[in-house]
Amino acid sequence: MTRFLTDSAEFLPILLQGLWLTILVSLGSLVLSTILGLIWAFLRVSGLWPLAMASRLIVNVIRGIPIIVQLFYIYFVLPDLGISLSALQAGIIGLGIAYSAYQAENFRAGIEAIDPGQIEAAHAIGMGWWLVMRRVVLPQAVKIVLPSYGNIMVMMLKDSSQASTITVAELALQGKLIASSTFKNTTVFTLVALLYLCMSVPLIILVGHLERRAARR
Repeated sequence: MTRFLTDSAEFLPILLQGLWLTILVSLGSLVLSTILGLIWAFLRVSGLWPLAMASRLIVNVIRGIPIIVQLFYIYFVLPDLGISLSALQAGIIGLGIAYSAYQAENFRAGIEAIDPGQIEAAHAIGMGWWLVMRRVVLPQAVKIVLPSYGNIMVMMLKDSSQASTITVAELALQGKLIASSTFKNTTVFTLVALLYLCMSVPLIILVGHLERRAARR
């Protein structure tokens, strides 16, 4: 135990640098996936079949390609097309695009759960499509999608480790580098697991709270 604490004191400063990058990748991809997910969802429920079909195609293509392949494509292939990104930028964009498909389905389900009668009534008093969305649909849909949104946050935090495959020195990669140089696998990956838990558990508790609130409503 004493040895574990001594090694932990040595390794933690390095792992915390990776922890910061993990948080940065997670937050950046969360923002991007939310924005893109809303766009795909709005296209899907727009009532215009070309836009709806385009949205469905985009979502299915994104969902059909593994995240790691999307990361490789953005980081290794786009430079051949004249678009060069840093590993951090590629990680955020890749995870953001990958998760936008799941966000889109979550948002679409929330929007379609709203009583159509409310939408018809809003149109009847002269409200346009966007005004109906902003004042009638979205305020109610947000409450419906919050629990699922929380689950997506947790999954995105854990999947941020895939950014290590394109050399983003986040928590998982830092742990791997330390373990390979010191051969203290037990200590290093125990610390990595504990740090992930420290980030995930508060989110899991928040998700449970949101689910209970949604159930009461």
